Amino acid sequence: MLREVFRGKFTDALKQAFQNGQLHFSADLKLLAEPKTFAAWLRPLYRQDWVVYLKRPFGGPQYVLRYLGRYTHRVAISNHRLVSFADGQVTFRYRDSADHNKQKLQPLSLNEFLCRFLLHILPQGFVRIRHFGFLANRRRKTLLPLCLLLLGSTPQPQVEQHTSSTEDTPDLYRCPNCGGPMKIIERLTAAEIQLRSPPVISAAA
Repeated sequence: MLREVFRGKFTDALKQAFQNGQLHFSADLKLLAEPKTFAAWLRPLYRQDWVVYLKRPFGGPQYVLRYLGRYTHRVAISNHRLVSFADGQVTFRYRDSADHNKQKLQPLSLNEFLCRFLLHILPQGFVRIRHFGFLANRRRKTLLPLCLLLLGSTPQPQVEQHTSSTEDTPDLYRCPNCGGPMKIIERLTAAEIQLRSPPVISAAA
């Protein structure tokens, strides 16, 4: 079976890489540098059932970026797919995968269209893109320099965002009264501006 062949080739490649000195262990994994310990760790892998998922490869990195971009940086439906809105119905184009990807028109009532659209809005507290591993927000500050150290690279010095934004466009961040440079402390949305705006003082009668 495919999973057995893949398991055998993968574990054999690990063993060969260990013998060639291509594997480097640090921190809690230092014990695996011993041949007997590594062999004891590798042995149970042969007895486990591996799950191998086989799928045709993507057409290159540009295709992967376009594929992910449709889900991470676009709304549920783009404007060019909207055909008409009349008599309380929204009509839009879609591709029918069950019919050779033919383009068809789908009319929906306004309420049904809005219900389907709102299904694509994430609940409060959820984010569209999450980073795991050494790029996770909680551990990125400590793990990312460690990764660069193990790769023999040096991290680039970080430049403060406020300073760069002021220096790059000096004319856009000048105080209109004194002419001194201003720095961006915080960006507020329209809703936050309304919540933080001072109360309106009515004129005295």
